[in-house]
Amino acid sequence: MSITTEDQMTGMQKVSEAVAYTLKAMTEYAKPGMTTKELDEYGAKILSDFGAKSAPYLTYGFPGWTCISVDNEFCHGIPTDQRVLKEGDLINIDVSAELDGYWADNGGSFIIGKDIHGHQKLVNASKEILQKAIDHIKGGVKIADIGFLMETEAKKRGLKVIKNLCGHGVGRSLHEEPDELLNYKNRFDTRRFKKNSVVAIETFIATDSSLAVEIEDGWTMVGNKGGYMAQHEHTIVVTDGKPIILTRMNEILN
Repeated sequence: MSITTEDQMTGMQKVSEAVAYTLKAMTEYAKPGMTTKELDEYGAKILSDFGAKSAPYLTYGFPGWTCISVDNEFCHGIPTDQRVLKEGDLINIDVSAELDGYWADNGGSFIIGKDIHGHQKLVNASKEILQKAIDHIKGGVKIADIGFLMETEAKKRGLKVIKNLCGHGVGRSLHEEPDELLNYKNRFDTRRFKKNSVVAIETFIATDSSLAVEIEDGWTMVGNKGGYMAQHEHTIVVTDGKPIILTRMNEILN
């Protein structure tokens, strides 16, 4: 969406606060020995307290309130009472929601407890690349140039980007134009970021794979060549200068 009124900005700020606070609270709550279903239900209660509704459930009938992916799961992981979090697990939580007709999206990867498997380098790379991308986004900047920046920064670190996952416009629905905000340069994409537009900008930084493939549950995605992936995502408003980070309070880049 493009924000043209104060009411629209207020609506986006409210839903963004709901998803950002939920993500931060879930990140702090996650502990070894907890099931991903317990963690999801904790997040669902917070969203409900805000009056917000789960976007993946509303939009796709997703079997959970938030997406929780663990270790080799890249995204869209289904919360279940069979998946118990362990020390050193790499976990991604993606929280998106609707509130009063406005939609926002955010996510972050982190490690449960101590980094006994050495995932922190990947997590840090994803954070650094998202920060750099946001710092370079403003009205008039080519969308493909931000994708090029992301892939270049990943390669510098000996990592890859996932080419079939992407950021997207957001605001009046979960996925809007501009869609396909890729983590690599599409030389045929001549679009530019527009001032006052709202986008969910996100990284998909991986150790071994360049594509995500769906497993038999019909939701969860893993790497085509295995390995691990970290994702970080903010909902932002594009301006003539630095973007307004609507989901800043999730503190994923701290």
